[in-house]
Amino acid sequence: MTDERIALGTARGRWVLAATALGSGMAFLDGTVVNVALPAMGEDLNADVAGLQWIVNGYMLMLASLVLLSGSIGDRLGRRRTFVVGVIWFAIASVVCAIAPTLEVMIAGRVLQGIGGALLTPGSLAILQTSFQHSDRGKAVGTWSGLTSVAAAVGPFVGGTLVDSGYWQLIFLLNVPIALVTVLVTLRHVPESRDESAGGRLDINGAILATVGLAGLTYGLISAGDHGFGDPLVLTSLAIGVLAFAGFIEVERRTSHPMLPLNIFANRRFTGANLVTVVVYGGLGTATFLLVVYLQTALGYSALWAGASLLPMTLLMFFLSGYAGGLSDRIGARIPMTVGPVLMAAGFLLMLRINSESSYVSAVLPAVVVLGLGLVATVAPLTATVMSSVADHHAGIASGVNNAVARSAQLMAVAAIPVAAGITGNAYRDPVAFHNGFGKALWISAVLAAAGGVIAWVTLGDRRDKAREVQPAEIHHRHCALEAPPLADAHTTRPTG
Repeated sequence: MTDERIALGTARGRWVLAATALGSGMAFLDGTVVNVALPAMGEDLNADVAGLQWIVNGYMLMLASLVLLSGSIGDRLGRRRTFVVGVIWFAIASVVCAIAPTLEVMIAGRVLQGIGGALLTPGSLAILQTSFQHSDRGKAVGTWSGLTSVAAAVGPFVGGTLVDSGYWQLIFLLNVPIALVTVLVTLRHVPESRDESAGGRLDINGAILATVGLAGLTYGLISAGDHGFGDPLVLTSLAIGVLAFAGFIEVERRTSHPMLPLNIFANRRFTGANLVTVVVYGGLGTATFLLVVYLQTALGYSALWAGASLLPMTLLMFFLSGYAGGLSDRIGARIPMTVGPVLMAAGFLLMLRINSESSYVSAVLPAVVVLGLGLVATVAPLTATVMSSVADHHAGIASGVNNAVARSAQLMAVAAIPVAAGITGNAYRDPVAFHNGFGKALWISAVLAAAGGVIAWVTLGDRRDKAREVQPAEIHHRHCALEAPPLADAHTTRPTG
């Protein structure tokens, strides 16, 4: 790994920020426009709710399963090199999605996109962590988060216009020119970094078991919506998922070079931040997945206006994320990460006021603004807490674990919460059924977000606790090869990824 550190305000620092923001922004843009296009894709590809869930979850499945393994690959081969490969892979998979003639091919393309996302998403924040001076990292992460919001802000307008004109396939082709610029800037301006002490085998067995576990649970939860939990195939799928996860934990406990070193969770701040990630991103992923579909199918919004309805949230992220990162550096993450999830919960509950009689200004806008303020207070401090909880040479493993946790939480929530709320089959085409289920889903999301605030208050402590925190010795030695990358989707807000 290079010892060179870049100052944020220099020309090279701005180029590094641009490259990482472009790469992550491409993934965020894709997530935004895919959500906007779901009803149109459902019509053209003859997809029910389960099909729409798989269009979203096919990507999340591979991202959550492979992000840690890709971090280990980046440590060995170079984080910049792995990032570039991921960007190119993502662009090629996007072309597959654009030409998909059937739902099955579309899901396959999304799975391939997830592999590319697993390679590029971790690298963006790991590059920031290892490239910038220590004093600039909090602001760099906050600025990166704000810059990537531009993609989320542009996505609804561009994607919505394409969807409304009848060419939703073009939303995937948008990734090709973005990928080209990202690769050129990265190769010219981003320094290479790697963990020179990285050694041992890649944890292939762990990656396989994680993929099987997530796939089994996802398939079982989604299928339960149509067939019930008593269906033999549903029960078998869920059982396979549980057994695979049990095997995964055992493999990670015994192998000399696990992709998920379990003792990293001995750090209380690291564990607390990841628990917050689970509940907050679970609620956020489900609410954003359902809201854009609800506005179009139940309230008659066009794809453009349904997507643009979230614009105030992304603008708040853009203008305030850098400030939130700097504030967290000064006062600590406990207060922002307690207040932020509570505000998010309030935003979800305000969405209960949305109905066919309400206007955008009176019902949708207040909810989106409150949700956006909650994200501003939560995302940058959360990411910075995760990254600062381990030594610098473990930037990869910290970011990778958090990214995997965020994606897994979204994956499971998008699979489970619609089923729990009664949104199954073709319910999204029935305004009354969808309205009833949407309300139940919002309550679940609100409870999850509020739980995040409680967890942050209990586990993070104050700045003095942070100063006293000591890393487990074995993390510094035994697991030095296992860095992987971080929470990208504030998207999904940002949805870290």
